[in-house]
Amino acid sequence: MEPLFLKPLFMYRIWGGSELKNKFNYDIPSDNTGECWAISSHENGDCEIQNGKYKGKTLSRVWNENRELFGNIEGEKFPLLTKILDANDNLSVQVHPDDKYAKVNENGELGKTECWYIIDCDDNAEMIFGHNAKNKEELQKMIENDEWDNLLRKVKIKKGDFFYVPSGTIHALCKGTLVLETQQNSDTTYRVYDYDRVDNNGNKRELHVQKSIDVSTVPHIEGDNTYSVVSKDTYKCTTFICNEFFSVHKLDIFGECKFTHDKPFTLYSVLEGSGKIHLDSREYLLNKGANFILPFGIEDFKIEGNMEIICSHI
Repeated sequence: MEPLFLKPLFMYRIWGGSELKNKFNYDIPSDNTGECWAISSHENGDCEIQNGKYKGKTLSRVWNENRELFGNIEGEKFPLLTKILDANDNLSVQVHPDDKYAKVNENGELGKTECWYIIDCDDNAEMIFGHNAKNKEELQKMIENDEWDNLLRKVKIKKGDFFYVPSGTIHALCKGTLVLETQQNSDTTYRVYDYDRVDNNGNKRELHVQKSIDVSTVPHIEGDNTYSVVSKDTYKCTTFICNEFFSVHKLDIFGECKFTHDKPFTLYSVLEGSGKIHLDSREYLLNKGANFILPFGIEDFKIEGNMEIICSHI
């Protein structure tokens, strides 16, 4: 048994930039690269395994044909998706549906609950998180009247912040933000507002106003930002969230650490530094920008080096 290292995929976005190359030395296709799909089995971006027995196979194929690697859990789709987002400009103001709404209205797609870890951001950076409408009628009226300054809530952000973004939350990353996103395996986004931007052909992007109103949580519910931290001599583990969709943790590694893997599988993304992971007598190099899955059956392992890693599991 060995880790499954994934080959990332890159997506053009009107708001994208070049920070994925500058920060992680990724070979991006353009200076408008907004998204790195780092660990994904979604049909719109299906990552290939880069090593070992399953090299060259897509994650969705391995999920379908070798479910034992994922603890034989049930479900048609691999449940999680990890992205890194480079917001070189403001993203559209958007909202995502829950599982029930998406299943009916998006051809069986999963809903999209997600969360963000702020890898880096400009000084005085902010994001849109929530709204000020008291009920659906007020929400609709404020949208129709373009009362964006009164409707949208803006919050200051800084490097190292974490935000939980459940389905139904109106939100948007803003210019000058680099984020690791852990989410349900879904690509359904409803745009509420897009600053009247046009693409290279002079066309505005599609909005989904009625669906946005349908799925938005009204009034906005503020999340709980209470974290738990476990500190040892050679590492610190911060648990940001643990719920029905995912658990997300940050590992700060500063030496050699022993761990026990007791989950069906775990996703790892190295955000800073370098090191190694040891499994029995084998070792694998870990460099900044590496993304991999520890499959079921790997129990005891060691990580050594100086690294910042985000890991997640169901």
